[in-house]
Amino acid sequence: MKKSVFLLWLGLTVLMLGGCRLIRIEEEPRTEVKYQIVEEEKIPKALQTLIDEKKDKEFRMTYQDGKLLYLVRGYGCQMSGGYSISVEELSRSSNGIFFKTQLLGPQESEQLGVPSYPYIVVKLEYCRDPVNFL
Repeated sequence: MKKSVFLLWLGLTVLMLGGCRLIRIEEEPRTEVKYQIVEEEKIPKALQTLIDEKKDKEFRMTYQDGKLLYLVRGYGCQMSGGYSISVEELSRSSNGIFFKTQLLGPQESEQLGVPSYPYIVVKLEYCRDPVNFL
């Protein structure tokens, strides 16, 4: 009896794993999206309030203001200043918008020991596509 149950379980597992390969979604090529990095003083006040509420921890957020879509990526509290953030990718496909950033650390000589809360805000034309933070 135990052997039958085990063989049934093994057979179902093999079928499920084999079936997963059949459901694979092919990703089509992504095209670049035009965007602008938003300077802190030009961030809409309502968005800045949301950022200030979340900045202690890592976060990802979208915000719509009229015909603009803002993408925000925050890296939480860091133990020093001097960090920068680069946009690695901002692209679109039929599966949505893809936004990838990278936190770049300060040089050792720039580490001051004063906490900072690095984040980046980019704006682009509004669209209804889902946003994927990579």
